[in-house]
Amino acid sequence: METDLNTIHVFKTNIKNADPSCELHKTLNSHSDIQQWSIDHEDVDCVLRVVSDVLKPETIIGMITEFGHECQELF
Repeated sequence: METDLNTIHVFKTNIKNADPSCELHKTLNSHSDIQQWSIDHEDVDCVLRVVSDVLKPETIIGMITEFGHECQELF
């Protein structure tokens, strides 16, 4: 089964570390509307990819900024 590209949200962030014990990591892992997520720490923009067919980009940005990180949607 292929992922619908409209459900993949991509963001530029300043998340340098998403240790499994940190609250951000726990929140993204446990969120019922997030099917999958990853942060590319090799990329200068620390690109966050979130797969969700329910959440809007604004909602994801709000979640990330609540943890004190910058988050901007990439188009």
